[in-house]
Amino acid sequence: MTAATRMISGILTITEFELRKVFHDSSQVFVRAIQPLLWLVVFGGVFGRLRVLPTGSYSYLQFLTPGVLAQSVIFIAVFYGITLVWERDFGLLNKLLSTPIPHSSIILGKTFAAGARSILQAVLIFLLALAIGIQLHIDVVSVLGVVLVIVLSGMCFSSLSIFLASMLKTRERMMGIGQAITMPLFFASSAIYPMDLMPTWLKVVAIANPLSYTVDALRALLVTGDYSHLPRDLAVLTLATTALICLATTSFKRIVD
Repeated sequence: MTAATRMISGILTITEFELRKVFHDSSQVFVRAIQPLLWLVVFGGVFGRLRVLPTGSYSYLQFLTPGVLAQSVIFIAVFYGITLVWERDFGLLNKLLSTPIPHSSIILGKTFAAGARSILQAVLIFLLALAIGIQLHIDVVSVLGVVLVIVLSGMCFSSLSIFLASMLKTRERMMGIGQAITMPLFFASSAIYPMDLMPTWLKVVAIANPLSYTVDALRALLVTGDYSHLPRDLAVLTLATTALICLATTSFKRIVD
């Protein structure tokens, strides 16, 4: 078996293992849908009535839906490192490291699984958005584009979580840092308000925030149909994902040290 074949086989094995956890306990998918439901129905409903945010020819609920979708991805991915620490504490990670699977395959498999889990969450949000009458642009191209963006974003932020887990090493610290970075990343993006409304310092942060490009890509695919910035968004997400996966891979062994 060649090195490339062994790596691909390892990625698929880890991904399948991670997805089996979801299918064995699918309730977590529905529990995680509660927060997006509140954002769309309560927050979106109130601000949609106030009409204080300039969203052009689109309703605020249309504007908000891609942001809520991006939020659900980051909430799944950023807490992924906690699972890795839990596996270490129960001895599962040591068993995994004793297999011939390359470390890079373990990281790629887990991050790809995070992206796949985010797709399941996205389906629920789509159904919710359609149920409350939000008009979205849905065709083959947009659906495939949304899947690509979600998988890239899931891999990006889950690799960030794994890197942080290798530095912090305990579930308590990971819970704390997860809470500390998810909401700032969410609010320092264009998820719930246009970037033009931000003060200059926050706009600089938003430009450096990968979540902004996730939201921008999803909004283009689902709402506006304007794909002019889509290549830039995908390029930034790909670059950020690659850099964070490299960081997570190089620091991975610190988790068990």
